Amino acid sequence: MSKETPEQTRERLRQEERKSNPTGNMNDAFNKTGTGSFADLGWKGTGILILILLFVLIIASIMK
Repeated sequence: MSKETPEQTRERLRQEERKSNPTGNMNDAFNKTGTGSFADLGWKGTGILILILLFVLIIASIMK
């Protein structure tokens, strides 16, 4: 028997929960949008966010 890593255990439990409670997954998706998560942006979204922040910072320093 091979031991599961913690990541594999979490994924297996998540999949089992998803099979036994399909509406809970939809509820989780709605709740996630309310709290927000940078992990959902991905690398492109994070890069765009950083560029926007830098642009605002540059504009603010010029306006002083």
